[in-house]
Amino acid sequence: MPVEVTWWGHATCTLEDSHTRVLTDPLFARRLAHLRRRRGAVPPPEALRADVAVVSHLHADHLHLPSLARLAPGTRLLVPRGALRAVPGLRKLTGLAVTEMAPGDVTSVGALAVRAVPALHDGRRLPVGRRHAPALGFVVEGEARTYFAGDTGLFEDMPKEVGPVDTALLPVGGWGPYLGDGHLDAGRAARALALLGATSAVPVHYGTYWPIGMDAVRPHEFHAPGQEFERLAARHAPEAVVHRLDHGGSVRLGGAR
Repeated sequence: MPVEVTWWGHATCTLEDSHTRVLTDPLFARRLAHLRRRRGAVPPPEALRADVAVVSHLHADHLHLPSLARLAPGTRLLVPRGALRAVPGLRKLTGLAVTEMAPGDVTSVGALAVRAVPALHDGRRLPVGRRHAPALGFVVEGEARTYFAGDTGLFEDMPKEVGPVDTALLPVGGWGPYLGDGHLDAGRAARALALLGATSAVPVHYGTYWPIGMDAVRPHEFHAPGQEFERLAARHAPEAVVHRLDHGGSVRLGGAR
């Protein structure tokens, strides 16, 4: 069966593979602290339906407790090892089946194997506290191998640690006019795509949230990363097909090579 990817905005996607639904970094908010959703509607209730949700790291735009609390009781939740200690609110989500993971760990969900892989990103729960957990990416293997990068910089061992994949869900921007260390912009994401050898890619983590009152500050950093990634991917990874989705848009992809 084909694998289907739906992008709801920011880093939130639904991946359906082998009749199993995987939800990434659920964020179902119109506003988060100083950020406002500028493009795309808040995901509809159907987007909450998942067999498993994965959380890549502890930052509040990726581990968003109010969004996780809306998941159906019994939903499995995979989080970085140490998250339950670092984010006490997670322990209140008693209806979810929470599993902590470290790089190299594999969890079975239905017919899928979900493997945690390293990410080059700050693992702290900012802005309060010093406790942290390792930032992760996830490789979901079923009919195909799909890499969800979460937030990460480009690192030398990415091909070895992530392994060959068919599709890469890659962050290409951020939620503000400047990207700090440990992030992929459009150019670095294109190079990551080439390193991974994926045959298809979906750019995520751009064009959704932006700081309130800063609409006129470097607006190209909000609007342009998806198109820029598409352009640069054609140069660095010409064999790959880039699927630049609208918010709520889906694409069906073939199975593994």
